[in-house]
Amino acid sequence: MTSDLHAELVLARSVREVAEFVDAEGWGRPPHMFALVPTADLMAAQPDLADQLDPGAELTPVAQDSFLGDTPGESKPLDEMLATISWPAAVQGCLLVQEIVVLPPDAESALDDALVPVLADADAADAAARAAAEAHPRRREARLFTAVLRSGASLSLLHLRPDNAESADSSGDLDLRTYPNLAPNLVEALHHTLA
Repeated sequence: MTSDLHAELVLARSVREVAEFVDAEGWGRPPHMFALVPTADLMAAQPDLADQLDPGAELTPVAQDSFLGDTPGESKPLDEMLATISWPAAVQGCLLVQEIVVLPPDAESALDDALVPVLADADAADAAARAAAEAHPRRREARLFTAVLRSGASLSLLHLRPDNAESADSSGDLDLRTYPNLAPNLVEALHHTLA
């Protein structure tokens, strides 16, 4: 097995574990970061956790504090939080999960129309884009999972929030999807936290 494929499988396993964890907590949560720590190191450092860890997993996701702001119910801006994070050498990677809004491909013109009047002001343009996305009739909520390793490997997966019809038909399995070039800026930002 090539090292790239091995790294992708390790990341996929970690993302699946985190996806199941956050799915049990429900929707409407702030972004959440997980350190990816070698399972063997974690078992050696904290033997009392051995019955809670999967010895077959190369890495174990360890939940970190959420990105809650000073005001209850408000999270700190993600870019500000990522700029303050640096991991010790024992952490081999990290995984960020955040809720986002996904729009259909044909929604781009609606966003462009909302942005034209405020393009000179970056904050106003960002607010206008968010408002247009939130108001779009075909918007979907989703969770974006982005994981990176010190080796350079990365994986981004998307879990669309099921609508009522999908919830009724669901077998309980999480449908995690990937798309070409999904979240490249976030992958880069997470790599910087490991530098």
